[in-house]
Amino acid sequence: MDQAEQLRNIVKKQSLPDKLARVITVTSGKGGVGKSNLAVNLGIQLTRLGKRVVILDADFGLANVEVMLGIRPKHSLADLIYGNKTLQEIITKGPEDLMFISGGSGIQEMSDITKGQLDFLNRKLYELDEIADIIIIDTGAGITGSVLEFVIASEEVLLVITPEPTSITDAYALLKVLNKKPEFNSEQTSIKMISNRINTLEEGRSLYNKMNLVVEKFLTVKLEYLGGIPQDANVSKAVMQQKPYSILYPNSPSAKAVSALAASLCNGVPVNKQERRGFANLFTSLIHRRTNK
Repeated sequence: MDQAEQLRNIVKKQSLPDKLARVITVTSGKGGVGKSNLAVNLGIQLTRLGKRVVILDADFGLANVEVMLGIRPKHSLADLIYGNKTLQEIITKGPEDLMFISGGSGIQEMSDITKGQLDFLNRKLYELDEIADIIIIDTGAGITGSVLEFVIASEEVLLVITPEPTSITDAYALLKVLNKKPEFNSEQTSIKMISNRINTLEEGRSLYNKMNLVVEKFLTVKLEYLGGIPQDANVSKAVMQQKPYSILYPNSPSAKAVSALAASLCNGVPVNKQERRGFANLFTSLIHRRTNK
């Protein structure tokens, strides 16, 4: 019996928790567009709306989330898989009840995982579905294998784009590669675009319209518009102080914009709860693809 078959058997035997968390993956076509900053501040705003939020820093090796929070975690996801740590031990508490998990190099080492580790990991990740209402996955940037794997496995994706030409072309390239993946199902994945560092709301909407025009013409991917975040000097000030701008500058244009995005996510129509896959199923789907390569 190969690893992929072992995984399928484990998932079948696993009893589902009473509820599955809403998983939102934040990604971009290139680095430097404010993706991780958005993920952190979106998490803060969602906690203010009464949601229990956990961020998984899946930008392996860069640790952007912990840098922006000014907190160094003691453990990572790799310690859960290989270090016999509990889920509670690898969760780091951030400001305003925000929680986050450092990815470490855990997912990159999945090809060597044993049946016992698969079983243990699957049970522990279902615990995360019970701890959190919303799990935000901050991926790496670009069209790397791990980024595509997360996007393909996710039910909700936020695609961050700036008006810079390279950001636009790289974001389209990401969608184009995704569109060619046979395992990607556009009907089961909601992709929402966020325009970052815009001068006006009209610029953000125009950026989406231009992107969506090309997407509709050449791809089968469905792209929605969630909203925009203005250019704001307070963002870089907060980064320098390693604090979220939603905390340091709660009345800044950027903080108010992200607050509106959080409200839209909560008030909009999320993935149907009966169809929600949760974090454990997302993660086991990642492992399945890796062990099938």
